[in-house]
Amino acid sequence: MENTSVKRERAVLGGLNAACMEEHERSTEISMEELAALCDTAGADTAAIIMQNRPTPDPRSFIGDGKVKEMKELIAMNDCDLAVFDNELSPSQMRVLSEELGVRVLDRSGLILDIFAQRARTREGQLQVELAQYKYLLPRLTGMWTHLVRQTASGGSAPIGTRGPGETQLETDRRHIRRKIQKLEEELAEVRKVRGTQRKRREKNAMPLVALVGYTNAGKSTLLNCLTGSDIPANDRLFDTLDTTTRRMRIDETTEILLSDTVGFIRKLPTHLIEAFKATLEELQYADVLLHVIDISNPDWEEQARVVDRLIYQLGAEGTPYIRLYNKCDQYFGILPHGENELCISAKSGEGSDSLVKKLCEILDNGKQEVELLIPYSKGGMLDTLMKETAVLEREYEQDGIKVRAVVPKVMLGKLKDFIPGYKEPKEEWEDE
Repeated sequence: MENTSVKRERAVLGGLNAACMEEHERSTEISMEELAALCDTAGADTAAIIMQNRPTPDPRSFIGDGKVKEMKELIAMNDCDLAVFDNELSPSQMRVLSEELGVRVLDRSGLILDIFAQRARTREGQLQVELAQYKYLLPRLTGMWTHLVRQTASGGSAPIGTRGPGETQLETDRRHIRRKIQKLEEELAEVRKVRGTQRKRREKNAMPLVALVGYTNAGKSTLLNCLTGSDIPANDRLFDTLDTTTRRMRIDETTEILLSDTVGFIRKLPTHLIEAFKATLEELQYADVLLHVIDISNPDWEEQARVVDRLIYQLGAEGTPYIRLYNKCDQYFGILPHGENELCISAKSGEGSDSLVKKLCEILDNGKQEVELLIPYSKGGMLDTLMKETAVLEREYEQDGIKVRAVVPKVMLGKLKDFIPGYKEPKEEWEDE
């Protein structure tokens, strides 16, 4: 029987911890473990890991000639196809390392983009990935096209008959990529316009938006499934969710919300990637509540939470009310965190989900109140509206009409004021008592 399984590539991972780097840019054991997990998600097995400590990166080979030689030996011994670096490489460093090691070289940004390209399913997600890839590729063209020779009147080493006015393939490709970037940005602007229309419709319907945010693989999709009864794929791997998924959820008798699952965050996320995904992540700016899901079973959960907080700030959503959800609490041994807007949950078992729904009700309580209504029989259709949009507690059919006791959202009071005996318009704060 023919074996149709795809052969997995093998990779050697390299990382640099340089004293001159910002702390969040340095490679550590934890960031290298994360890089190995990213390789696994992309479809490659990690054969070996090399760490280098230097005062500054080597301008030519990044990790220094000695480590490059060591890496080359490991690649030959383990029959590797790929070298992946935990830090961002310059175009010239990438070219030098490719030539020296004799295999394809990727940095962390390139690897993340490759995973995104595999995972994106919707047209919007694919547009965002393509835009990020072109922005990543543009400054790296110089290294890729060094074998080409400029065709100019100054001569150079070009073959006889090819010298003369013209432009390099490099310049042609740069212009082509800039055109592609412009076209993709226009298409994404259209996506934003559609999202804006949908958002206005939601606001008109007064349906609150609750967004799930968190580090990649923190358990956001599992929590969405737990709360809404959906069956969204939720696997134990990084960047399993790329396209925003939204589901409706009723949190009490009168309030229905939209619960939105977003792409997971990660440390050292390339800036152009954040920019490219703003069409998806801009939902965070319009959310009524953020649910920050934290995998408390991960030893590095505090740093992961800080990474997410920084990215929320970059996206301009730091003022949105939020709840910290410490997920996988059943796998944590120690004193669990606690506070006003902090809850411990297990998305897999459902533990703590009732407390979360209760907390959401408190935050989203928009002035609901219990009222008594008297609806004339001539306006009997209003009873159907009440059954759909309020929590009807009691109803009695009397001589003058239908007497109803219901819990009513603030937005409905204006529509119902004619049916509330003795109703008085509430005064604004600036009005005299």
